[in-house]
Amino acid sequence: MSQCSSVPDWVFRPLESLNADQWEALCDGCGRCCLHKLEDEETGRLYYTRVACRLLDLSSCRCKSYAGRCDEVADCLDLRKDVSVFRWLPSSCAYRLRAEGKPLPEWHPLISGVASSVQTFGIAVSCFAVTETGEEDLESFILEDPL
Repeated sequence: MSQCSSVPDWVFRPLESLNADQWEALCDGCGRCCLHKLEDEETGRLYYTRVACRLLDLSSCRCKSYAGRCDEVADCLDLRKDVSVFRWLPSSCAYRLRAEGKPLPEWHPLISGVASSVQTFGIAVSCFAVTETGEEDLESFILEDPL
């Protein structure tokens, strides 16, 4: 897949220069940031699980209550307020990539020009995630391959 010729120029600018609409458009809609994570207290290593936040709509990989998510879920991350949380984001996340000065991958909808490319390339969590029920032993849901 080649880079779409209509990639907006703001995609390559620093995150702090993006307006609210550009910031939101940068999200590829994979849902990976909404997966529960565990941290090894001794090593600091992060482990992603396949258990998604209760607010994640698994069919669309979008939050069911985006505007109020931080009020409804105590540990929800607001990336615009605290960029130190970027380390909790998957390595494929557009926000993390741009914060690290890296380009977006070819499957990102802003690069491919195709909104469904996240699903086509198997990046979206909809194919493997489960919604939390509150009774999970998260360690039994750890993903083998890091995100």
